[in-house]
Order: sequence, then C-alpha cells, then structure tokens
Amino acid sequence: MRKAVPTNQPEAPLDCPLCPRLVAFRDACRKEFPDWHNAPVRSFGDDEAELLIVGLAPGLRGANRTGRPFTGDYAGDLLYATLKKFGFSEGDYDFRADDGLRLTRTMITNAVRCVPPQNKPTGPEINTCRDYLVARLEALPKLRAILALGKIAHDSTIRALGGRMADYKFGHGVRHEISVGGREVALFASYHCSRYNTNTGRLTEAMFEDVFEAIRGELKGG
Repeated sequence: MRKAVPTNQPEAPLDCPLCPRLVAFRDACRKEFPDWHNAPVRSFGDDEAELLIVGLAPGLRGANRTGRPFTGDYAGDLLYATLKKFGFSEGDYDFRADDGLRLTRTMITNAVRCVPPQNKPTGPEINTCRDYLVARLEALPKLRAILALGKIAHDSTIRALGGRMADYKFGHGVRHEISVGGREVALFASYHCSRYNTNTGRLTEAMFEDVFEAIRGELKGG
C-alpha cells in the first residue's frame, strides 16, 4: 500500500516513498555514487515567477548528481544559456548548484521529481508525481506563462490543470491558453533541449530561441 505523504505540497520530500521503482533506483545510485544528490530534485527559481518551465525528470548525471534542475548535463547548457540571453537569469551557469546563478521571474521544475532508469518514467510514476506539479502551479501567484519541454511534460501539465488532451495538442512552438487557478495563462511547448534532439537536428538553437522570443513578447505584452 502506498505510504501517505503530503502531496498537496509543491516539493516532494527528499525521502519520498511513492514510487517503488524510483526509490530502488535512487538507493542503487546512492550506493554507487554516495556523493551525489540521489533524491527528488526540487524546483529552482523565483517564487514570484511569471514563467514556469516544466521538464521531464532529473538526468542521471545532471540534476540527480547536482540537486538542481537541468544542472550538469547538456540540456542545461542550452537551457541556461538561452535563459541568460533572454533576460531570465543573472550570473553565470557553471554546471553546479552553488554557482550563484539566479533566475529572474522564472522557475524550473520537472513533471517527475526523481531520476528514472533510462530516463523513462512509467505512466503510473508520472501520474503519482503530478500532485506535486499541481501544487507547484498553484503556488505561483504571478504565473503568466508555462513552457513545457517535450510531450511528456506538456501532457502532464495539461492533466495537472484539468485540461482535455484533445484541446491542447503538443507541437514545437505551439501556444495555447489554459486556466491556472481561474487565471488565463499562455502555455508554450518546445521539443526537449536534450543532446539527442539537438544532435539529430530535431531542435536547433534557433528553434529554441524562437520559443523564448515568443515567451518574452508574451510577458512584455501583459
């Protein structure tokens, strides 16, 4: 039987027991890499964020190692460089959680807070962790835009907000209007900024920057 934890909170406890497979994988990582974070990765950024970026899950050698979303792997290289270029961060990203980087008007979270084997969470794991995503969305009073990185993050965000999947199709550069706590928020989608997507040309730096240009225009327009 699933253990009770306060899933009405926006962040999972560091010993979250809800997904047995992910707990076992965390434990195995802890034995192999005892100096790593090896726990649910909490959201990073501004509590007064107007933009929430939703990724899939921590990377094994990225956020699972450093304890900060998108920190320590290639996806973070592209994401944090783009955030700085468009004025959503201050300081320099240096592949570690104590680099002094600060996000402005922005927060980053994940649809699944624990690292999954082969970077592939199961459907039940995504569903279980969605309570934390719901609470995170509700805890941002100034939220005006959401960027979902990849289809899994996009679909989990739609479900977290009670939307019908048929009304919110995923596609790179797509923009939808969706309600968050009675407020209309712009939902943007992008292919995930993973090394695989950039190496194969599915996502280019220019394509990624186009999405951020649209987001910046959205926030300025308000």
